[in-house]
Amino acid sequence: MSLRLRLVLAASLVLAGFLGATGWSLYVAFRESAEAGLRERLLGQVYALLAAVDADDRGRMQMPRSVPDPRLSRPDSGLYALVSDARGRILWRSPSLTGHHPTFLRPQAPGARAYHEQNLDGQRLYVLDYGIDWEDDQGAVEGYTFSVAVDLAPLREEAAGFAASLWRWLGGLALSLIFAQGLILTWGLRPLRRVATDLERIERGEAERLEGRYPRELRGLTTNLNALIESGRAAQRRYRHSLDDLAHSMKTPLAVLRNAARLERGEALRASVEEQVQRMDGIVQHQLRRALSSGQGALTTATPAAPPLERLARALAKVHRDKTIQTDLDPGARFFGDPADLMEVAGNLLENACKYGHREIRLVLEGLSPEPGAHRPGLLLMVEDDGPGIPTGRAREVLERGRRMDQRAPGQGIGLAVVAEIATANGAHLEIARGDLGGARILFRIPPR
Repeated sequence: MSLRLRLVLAASLVLAGFLGATGWSLYVAFRESAEAGLRERLLGQVYALLAAVDADDRGRMQMPRSVPDPRLSRPDSGLYALVSDARGRILWRSPSLTGHHPTFLRPQAPGARAYHEQNLDGQRLYVLDYGIDWEDDQGAVEGYTFSVAVDLAPLREEAAGFAASLWRWLGGLALSLIFAQGLILTWGLRPLRRVATDLERIERGEAERLEGRYPRELRGLTTNLNALIESGRAAQRRYRHSLDDLAHSMKTPLAVLRNAARLERGEALRASVEEQVQRMDGIVQHQLRRALSSGQGALTTATPAAPPLERLARALAKVHRDKTIQTDLDPGARFFGDPADLMEVAGNLLENACKYGHREIRLVLEGLSPEPGAHRPGLLLMVEDDGPGIPTGRAREVLERGRRMDQRAPGQGIGLAVVAEIATANGAHLEIARGDLGGARILFRIPPR
């Protein structure tokens, strides 16, 4: 089920429930209002009958000779009236009851009133019984009950007409709202369809990334998708370049071995083979590390940086017992990327510091707080030693693969080149300067983003 259909169905169910409850509430309110009006009209008929009652020469109640409402004098008009005494004997009936035997009268105590429904020869009546006391000239008090009934058929027809009109209007309103809702959802979900279309264009090779302006809620998604696409392409480029470099770098050692096998013998041949094999091993290791460097993508997870660096520093301190490695590690610092990249950088920098430093090495790790508008904190890794240092003019030179400042120390001259490539993959800045200990200071800094 599509997202649009889900939203339309959910909103339609909510709309149907809301309009249904609204319609039922309006219908009930209309019925109650109509019944209240009917009761008021029945009470008005009772008061009109009381006003029409007269007294005889002894002050006793005399039934009205004329009725106040013409409907009471017209047979089967739908409005009927009765008057009875306290014993329930009917003393007077309206001419509209001609041909009927009324049974709807219910005697009431003086001042009491009661409403009820009653059948009369197939008609459903709504009845008001109203009790009164009448005192004659002799002071005798007699109780009477005035009953007025009205046919409910017109009221029910009116309620049915109101209900039909109400549901017709609410149904039309519901269809209009659902249609408008579909248009709004179509317009609102258009950016998502555009993202899907752009991704299909990327799959077909017609585009390289998600372009255009997207709503604020989708910018994180499109940015991360672009970063993921770029990360995959960068990995492909690294693999391809690494294979090309590996093939190119192997040409010279293989040529040397070929010439040595043809021209040299004995110890000289063994030394040449060992040298070239060591060189090829260094080239292979370098290219593998370069190809496997994952970089810092938008979807990478954060890992604590201090614990593995602490273990690395302790391990190197055991290997280089004549060196002192001072550490200042921020426990809250986090690295967004492959932890192997961070270990590769720290391992190469510390190994070089132990190799070229005299006695003292310093390792500093610091987390950089996000700047306004940034979502990820940065990271600062610094390694410095008390060795001879790196001249400012040769800082770029030592980052090239195979270039070494000191040919007496063992190695292939690829450690700092690996660090530089990992820095590029992770968006980091690499800075080489002279440190406070007198030797080289190398800063590996990933800015907040």
